[in-house]
Amino acid sequence: MQKIYVVEDDVVILEELKRLLKSNGYLPVDAPPCDLALLDINLPGSNGFEICRKLRESSDVPIIFLTARDSTEDELVGFGVGADDYIRKPYNSSILLARISRLLLRKATTQQTVRGLTLDIGNMTISFEDNSSELTKNETRILACLMKKELVTREEIIEDLWNNSLYIDENTLYVNINRLRDKLKQLNANDFIKTVRGVGYRL
Repeated sequence: MQKIYVVEDDVVILEELKRLLKSNGYLPVDAPPCDLALLDINLPGSNGFEICRKLRESSDVPIIFLTARDSTEDELVGFGVGADDYIRKPYNSSILLARISRLLLRKATTQQTVRGLTLDIGNMTISFEDNSSELTKNETRILACLMKKELVTREEIIEDLWNNSLYIDENTLYVNINRLRDKLKQLNANDFIKTVRGVGYRL
């Protein structure tokens, strides 16, 4: 069952959301890990923007802001801190469920498998046989690049990371590749990343 992390300070709305999610086959949870986060913005002692930023430091799960704040500025800030969608209250239950379903479906397509090695881009993890390991954002994007093509140049990897707002140079790429190799080795996935001298890398 897919877990929905719900952050809502209004007890009535919180219970209403939990009932809605449960009746549609989701499991509402009070903390990560989760498959999707549903965040209010106005919270006592904190706000949804900060929670979103912290989630984005370690996870690419879909995030929806569900809030009474209806200004364009707030919506832009929401997307700026990493949200995937922004829904204003009062919400329509059918529309909310449709958007949750769409984002979870997109997340489900972010898994890639090559020679038994599975990369989950959403959760930033790799698994091989019965072992798994967490990756950093850079490592996740680099491995995703390597899984797309038979041979990937260093320039293509760096450009892909830049397009995802991850700015690295060749030295940093070299360090990240070595860290990836170490993590793969710990999973018994030895010699997966091969260097093609003067060009780039291949799996």
